Amino acid sequence: MIKRRLKQLILPRLFRGKAIVLTGPRQVGKTTLLRMLMAETDKKTLFWNCDEPDIRQKLSNPTSTQLQADTAQADLILIDEAQRVQNIGITLKLLIDNFPEKQIIVTGSSALQLSNSINEPLTGRKYEYNMLPFSSEELIDNHGNTEEKRLLERRMVYGMYPEVVNLPGDERETLSNLVNSYLYKDIFAFQDVRKPEIIEQLLQALALQIGSEVSFNELSKLLGLNSLTVQRYIDLLEKSYIVFHLRSFSRNLRNELKKSRKIYFYDNGVRNAILGDFKPLQLRQDAGALWENYLVSERLKHNSYSLFYGKSYFWRTQQQQEIDYLEEIDGLLHTYEFKWSGSKQPKLTETFANTYPDHTFTVVNPENYQDFVMGKN
Repeated sequence: MIKRRLKQLILPRLFRGKAIVLTGPRQVGKTTLLRMLMAETDKKTLFWNCDEPDIRQKLSNPTSTQLQADTAQADLILIDEAQRVQNIGITLKLLIDNFPEKQIIVTGSSALQLSNSINEPLTGRKYEYNMLPFSSEELIDNHGNTEEKRLLERRMVYGMYPEVVNLPGDERETLSNLVNSYLYKDIFAFQDVRKPEIIEQLLQALALQIGSEVSFNELSKLLGLNSLTVQRYIDLLEKSYIVFHLRSFSRNLRNELKKSRKIYFYDNGVRNAILGDFKPLQLRQDAGALWENYLVSERLKHNSYSLFYGKSYFWRTQQQQEIDYLEEIDGLLHTYEFKWSGSKQPKLTETFANTYPDHTFTVVNPENYQDFVMGKN
C-alpha cells in the first residue's frame, strides 16, 4: 500500500469540531484512504457510501433527531461520494453543529457539485483538501530514489493514476477506460454542455499546447465558439480536475504579458490518452512539453500537500524572453528552467535578473528533478 501524504495532513486535524472535505478526480484513491483511516483507528466508525440509493435518501433531508439516532454509536463518520446527495451541505451543517464531538470526513469526485452544495453551509466549519493522482514524492518514499528515476520515462508517458502505477502492462487500457468513462462525466451530468464533442475537441487543442501560452480568441476561432464560452468550458475542466493554469508573473513591467496563461494537465497519462499517443519519449516531438507538464504538475502536488502559501507563475515578455516556472514566497522569487535534454546550459535572462534582484535560479533536469518535485530547491 503506497502511503498518501494527504493522510499526514488529516490526522492532526481530527476531532477539532470541523468536517474534513476531500475532493479530487475520480479513481485517485479517496475511498481507499477512507477505508485505511477506518482500519487504523480505534474509534467507533460509521461508513456511508452515497452510491447506495438508501444512503442518499437517508442523508437528503434528515432532522437532527434522525441524525442523532443514526450516528449514536459512531465517533468517526465517513461519507463517500457526498456530491450525490441532495442538500448535503445542510445535512453536514446539522451534524457538525449538533454533534461537535464527532469527526466527519467527506469525499467528493466533483468540485462542480460538492463545492456548490457545501461552501455556504460549511463556512468556518471545514478543512478542505484536494486529493490527486500519486505524486512523485509518494512514489519515491515507497520505491526509493533509484527505482523512480528508472521509471521516469514511463511516468512521463503513462502518468501517475493509482491503477496505472499498480498494474504495469495495462496502462493503455486503463487510461482509455478512464478517459472514456469518467473524464467528462461530471461536466456532462451537472452543466449545460449542449455539444459534448466540443469539450473533447477543446481538450485535444489544450493537449497540443502544453508549455505554450493559451489564447482564448484562437481557441474560439478553432472551435467555432465565442471566447466567453471557451473560458467557461476551461473553467469546468479545471473544476473537474483535468487541467489547471498558471498565470504570467508581473509587477507592472510594461513589456511583460499581463493577461496570458499556460494550461497544464494534472496527469501526463490523461493528456496522452486524449491524443491517443503513447509513443516512447525517444520517438516523440513533444518530449520537452511532457517534461514541463510533468514537473509543474508534480510541484503542484507537493505544494498542495505541504500547505504552500506562496504563488506560482511563468514569466514571458513581448520580446519572447521567458522563464518556465517561478514561485514567489515572502517577496523572494525562485525561478526554474526545465531542461529535458541537450548540453547547453540555460541562463537566467538579464532583463529579469536586473529587474528582480531578489531571486534564485535553478535548472531542473533528469539528474536533479527529484529535489524539485520533493520541494528541496
